[in-house]
Amino acid sequence: MRCIRCNKDNKLKDRTATGGRCSNCYHPFVFEPTRMMDVKFTDLFFAKAIADISVNSTLFFTPKQFLYFLDRRLKNKIFSTIKVYIYSYIFFMIITLILDSFFIHLSQIIGLTITLILNSFFISLFEIQDFLLMLIVYNLFWIFGLLNSVKSSKSSPETRRNSATALQLLGIFITFSGVFYGVITNSPIIYATTAFVGLSAFWVGFFERKRLENISQAFLINANQMLGWLYSWTIVNGSVTKLLSSVPNALPALKILPDPNVTNYSFDRLVVCQTDDIAKMLIANNFHFENNCAILSISGYPQSIFETTMQMLRRNPELRVFAFHDCSPEGIKLAQELRTNPRWFPDETIVIVDIGLSPRQILAAKRDMFIESSKNSAQASRSLPSSLRENLSQVELEWLDRGNFVELESFTPQQLIQVLNRSIANSQQGELSRDTTLILVEGTDSYFRIYTTESFG
Repeated sequence: MRCIRCNKDNKLKDRTATGGRCSNCYHPFVFEPTRMMDVKFTDLFFAKAIADISVNSTLFFTPKQFLYFLDRRLKNKIFSTIKVYIYSYIFFMIITLILDSFFIHLSQIIGLTITLILNSFFISLFEIQDFLLMLIVYNLFWIFGLLNSVKSSKSSPETRRNSATALQLLGIFITFSGVFYGVITNSPIIYATTAFVGLSAFWVGFFERKRLENISQAFLINANQMLGWLYSWTIVNGSVTKLLSSVPNALPALKILPDPNVTNYSFDRLVVCQTDDIAKMLIANNFHFENNCAILSISGYPQSIFETTMQMLRRNPELRVFAFHDCSPEGIKLAQELRTNPRWFPDETIVIVDIGLSPRQILAAKRDMFIESSKNSAQASRSLPSSLRENLSQVELEWLDRGNFVELESFTPQQLIQVLNRSIANSQQGELSRDTTLILVEGTDSYFRIYTTESFG
């Protein structure tokens, strides 16, 4: 395990001898994989996760964004281990089949005496029934293991997809291996048994792969675990400077207001976020400065300057408002709330752009989304106003009614900022360019919404 300070590789005996410190610079190790139960990782893994989500300490991120990010990294790490086992399995099976076929032919040449001697070393591999039973049990172990990985809610979409593919390949391998071994032994029972097991594994993998999008995902770790790890990390390595949990709520107000005559200014654009945390993250990363764009949450965050900001916004008749929300029943209501709530923009001349997330973006996405599910979300979906449900396709409604949802915080700060930049740029020419990825749609409740036609971002 390498030290994050001096990059010295420390073996377990070195770490033990120094009391959990680096043998070179004596910097303490925060995590000891040999003592961790459910998930195992090193200080270098944790440090890289912090560096990657913050883009080398250039972007602020929320605690929940880090939870999603770390959870995804750990799941991918686990599947990397599974791949090693799969390669080991293939190697073992090939060597076993080669050795067994070799000794079967050898026994026919050198006679029964030497065959008996060889059997004592290779556990009667010549006995077709014993060997077949061993292989069936061994392969069933792998089949059920991969099937569990496909169905587990704690597996990432990539892990499920790769496990389903591995299950199909395993089925093909078992089938052809059985044919090969059956030819050598001239045994019909091997043909029938291996064909049944192999083809069953292949078709199970095929059907499971087709229904992967219908399986919701659960966290491998929980928020308390992550916060405990962060606490231990800060004791040894100092605070995580870009983690927003320590950013005061008053800080964004200081950044937004340029001078006492602020109401003489206005903005060309407004991004309204569903949650305070997303709004805080965008403000902390200076998105408003770089895009002449005000940022508020639907609850009115930052509360200290909400009314002042709204006065500024209403001065611009060309204002465009962008709704930025989770793919959830509450998120889908955000644009309607902006149009119908007197606190916001009942004036129908103001263009409201619904960036997403929308169910159609999730369903069309080419990247792996962290799709979750809950009974409360299913109930909220069925309770959506008819004016909103009419704007959703049958497939979208079915997806929502199953309780599925995706949170914005499952994306990294860099991804969200890129999506906003692209969406704002596209919306400005959305009615003029045929090549745009956005289309203008008029809703039944007399307000305009712009949806991305392919995927989120």
